[in-house]
Amino acid sequence: MPSPKQALSKILFPLLLALIIGALAGVGAVFFRRLIEVGIALFWPGQGDFLQQYVQAPWIMRFGMPVLAGLCLGPLLHYVAPEIRGPGVPEVMASLAMRDGIIRHRVTMAKSFATATFIAAGCSVGREGPIVQIGSSIGSSLTQLFRLGPDHRKLAVACGAAAGIAATFQAPMAGTLFVVEILLFDLEVASLSNIVIAAVTGTLVSRNFWNEGALFQAPHFSLSLPSELLLYLMLGIAAGLVSLLLMAAIFGLNKWLDSLRVPGWLTPTLGGVAIGITGLFFPQALGVGYDTINQTLQGNIVMTSALLLLAAKLLATSACVGSGMSGGIFAPSLFLGAMLGAVWGNIAQLFWPGTPLLPAHFSLVGMGAMVSGTTLAPITAIFTIFELSYNYEIILPLMVACIPSIIIVRLIHGYSIYETRLLVQGIRIIRGHDANRLRAIKVRDYICTDLKSFQEQTPLSQIMDEVVTNPFPHFVVTNKRDELQGVLTLRDVRALLAEPDPPDHNITAADLMTRNVATVREDQNLEDAFHLFSNHHFSFLPVMSAAHPGQAVGCLKKDDLITAYNQHILSEQCKPGSHFICTFPSKK
Repeated sequence: MPSPKQALSKILFPLLLALIIGALAGVGAVFFRRLIEVGIALFWPGQGDFLQQYVQAPWIMRFGMPVLAGLCLGPLLHYVAPEIRGPGVPEVMASLAMRDGIIRHRVTMAKSFATATFIAAGCSVGREGPIVQIGSSIGSSLTQLFRLGPDHRKLAVACGAAAGIAATFQAPMAGTLFVVEILLFDLEVASLSNIVIAAVTGTLVSRNFWNEGALFQAPHFSLSLPSELLLYLMLGIAAGLVSLLLMAAIFGLNKWLDSLRVPGWLTPTLGGVAIGITGLFFPQALGVGYDTINQTLQGNIVMTSALLLLAAKLLATSACVGSGMSGGIFAPSLFLGAMLGAVWGNIAQLFWPGTPLLPAHFSLVGMGAMVSGTTLAPITAIFTIFELSYNYEIILPLMVACIPSIIIVRLIHGYSIYETRLLVQGIRIIRGHDANRLRAIKVRDYICTDLKSFQEQTPLSQIMDEVVTNPFPHFVVTNKRDELQGVLTLRDVRALLAEPDPPDHNITAADLMTRNVATVREDQNLEDAFHLFSNHHFSFLPVMSAAHPGQAVGCLKKDDLITAYNQHILSEQCKPGSHFICTFPSKK
């Protein structure tokens, strides 16, 4: 029974850790934004905001700057830190589910520098996903520095992500819900207070450096007629379809570049070419796009322009993310939703000219519906738009639009844009604790090396002696180069002895063994082994060397897999303070 002092320390330490990580992530968000501003001033000398500076530049610079950024940063993304490619959120999800929150230290600076450069050069990516990865990297590095355990490390990663989002939007609720709904699959209630503290701290730190009020200046929203909700529901369906189109374009381009065998370091350059061409005709579609969103919310974008910008942004974002640039998908989703809402609102005005329908209202709701469709996180989308607009009456239309959007994506595709990126890499994040814990454990941790092997020419008499004396009734059969050829079990020998005629003593292991053998590599995870056991009903699997293919280094027993499950899954319910009493065998 822990003393009151120890119990207090156990409660206060995570809270203090969350406070420190929230402050550091807030500083990281400020630094990241300053880095973008410095890049814009360096690349586009001129007066005004980014769009004005960009338009003032010569056409050769507008075309060449994104290409140059892709060419210079391509080797960094491919050789030095490949995990900083793309939005950043999928990599954080994978680190939580598979590596107990371990993120390499270099990610913080590499992600900040690469994404800031791409955004400053005009590439159509957002800063929210990268700041999630930057904040998470800060939390992970801090816990690794002080050698804290996996539980503290995963909580630190979550706190860093929440603080990063909260600091970027100055929206602590949005930061908290983003982490709860997207990153954490097995949230404990005790963790929520730490995440909230980190999000609030990150927000307060960022407000000391800039305090701009609402990020988007939208007109006051009011629901005039209940029948308007039907229009918002249809907008949500349209947002779901556009979300699917965006994902298809991004991952279709990625697959196409792979099929052409384009070197990984060169693909961002090709994306830069597409951005350079797009920028010559539709400069409003480049960069983060918040200025253009505000113009739309103020009613300054006509229907035709909104439709063209929707198509241009879809092309530009697909080119950037699909080619492997470093940058988020959150801001482009807001932009696409705003343009889609503007188009939908103008259509509604054409059919119902006498009603007080404003395209700006549809733009605001469309932003939430689009975020809901791409991330499959409707609660995050609803509260993000609410905190960005400070308008309570928007919540009901947001609910009506966000839910159809997520249903459309779930029914047709089934995965968010973050989950799809992981699936392309061969990683399936399951929304459940057990499978992700098994995925974090390597087969090599539970190898049994005390495995008897036979040569192919081993005679029956020697096999019988080993079968009688060996407690483990399974053997591997190798050739003269120690390469696995098959498996010999007690069942194979028993079948021979059951025959009425005496066995031929010229029989060797090669005559008795099973040649079609399912194996697992030592660097694979226990989830892979679990599927092999469940599909083939084996009692053991030969474990192959990762360095020397063909050579068995031991075996994995089904009993050891169950032991690992007990130690790493059920033990979560047997921590101090639990009502369970559990005893587990020790890890081999």
